[in-house]
Amino acid sequence: MGRGLFLAFEGIDASGKSTQARRVAELHDAHFAFEPGDTPLGVDLRRWILDASTPMSPETEVLLLLSDRSHHVHTVIEPALRQGRDVVIDRYFASTLAYQGHGRGLDLAELKAATDLAIGTCLPDLTILIDIELDVANERRARDAKDRFESADLDFHARVREGYLELAREFADVWFVVDGSGSEEDVARVIDERLATLDWSHG
Repeated sequence: MGRGLFLAFEGIDASGKSTQARRVAELHDAHFAFEPGDTPLGVDLRRWILDASTPMSPETEVLLLLSDRSHHVHTVIEPALRQGRDVVIDRYFASTLAYQGHGRGLDLAELKAATDLAIGTCLPDLTILIDIELDVANERRARDAKDRFESADLDFHARVREGYLELAREFADVWFVVDGSGSEEDVARVIDERLATLDWSHG
């Protein structure tokens, strides 16, 4: 049995990536995963990471996220891929580079090295970035003052978005950028056209 296909969805909050990731996983009978918080340990880590009432340095924030990711890779993602199961994930290592690197200003080279330690060779075969303008995102989302990321200012989210676009340019051979400003159906159609070229195990 061959290794499963690994597909990651990325984007700023309210981009529609979670909706599309779940839809694609269901369409192709793939295992749906998400970060942070997709394991029993991750549930507690997610609560600490997102809770805006707990002061936290960017370094502490990213180390908690990488702890969640490392555990997730070793207990969920890698076992599924080795068994030949396709995996579709809502957020992966690119979120850390965009949010904590570009958004929080942490050193990108150090983050990439720490990410390598956390995930090893478990890299997506394709990352789909659903990109939207900040004003579109603001119209869609209800800002939650209790959420560490949703409560951040617009400048932060602008840096995160630009960070994603920079990553997409850097890794253009394994990234696909989709304009997320259209209807859910329009976005899905563009995504499905690209995914039709992949070698899915199921579906």
